[in-house]
Amino acid sequence: MSEVIIEELKKLQDSENALFQQKLTPGVDADRFLGVRVPDCRKLAKTLMKEYTDDSKAFFKQLPHYYFDENMLHGLMIAEIKDYDECIKELELFLPYIDNWAVCDSISPVSFKRNRAKLIYKCQEWISSEHTYTCRFGMLMLMKHFLDEDFKEDYLKLPADVVSDEYYVNMMRAWYYATALAKQWDATIPYIINQELDVWTHNKTIQKAIESYRITTEQKAYLKGLKRS
Repeated sequence: MSEVIIEELKKLQDSENALFQQKLTPGVDADRFLGVRVPDCRKLAKTLMKEYTDDSKAFFKQLPHYYFDENMLHGLMIAEIKDYDECIKELELFLPYIDNWAVCDSISPVSFKRNRAKLIYKCQEWISSEHTYTCRFGMLMLMKHFLDEDFKEDYLKLPADVVSDEYYVNMMRAWYYATALAKQWDATIPYIINQELDVWTHNKTIQKAIESYRITTEQKAYLKGLKRS
């Protein structure tokens, strides 16, 4: 049974790190943290998915999980699935249960790089979700996979069209556009010049871009003049 996996997590628990994780992840009850360090969690995920035993399969079905660390492990295990369609299937089941940015942002599936032609449609679907972390995950994947050789200007509009009062959605939007400015300046800067984003996301984008080492001194000076009040 999947209790075997929970016992493996408990062997790795670290009370000091649990306190640190609690501070970084507001909104998650303190008693839900075992404090397993992410590198240890990732190592366990790789081991479990290499064997992919009945315990692993049972663990995937045991939702919702109680511990933050269970959710972290679950996401990292999904990321190890090499078959794209199977990965998507497990993601679709898991995304609605994600309740914090840390678990959301830790998931980087190995199968996505080879399947971007199909992935872009899933990104569009996820971004349109009303669930905070499904929407955030969609924008995160758009940022990771579609700002380089597979970039198209039309993709920039996807996060711009999101209307949300959720902090972790809008923070992701700002992170996306700050990264887009670093990688695709000419295509992205009109979104700032033309004030296509709400004031908070607009200013947070500029702040994050100015903090980036990938933005030139001249670009930073220009962006400072585009802040809104």
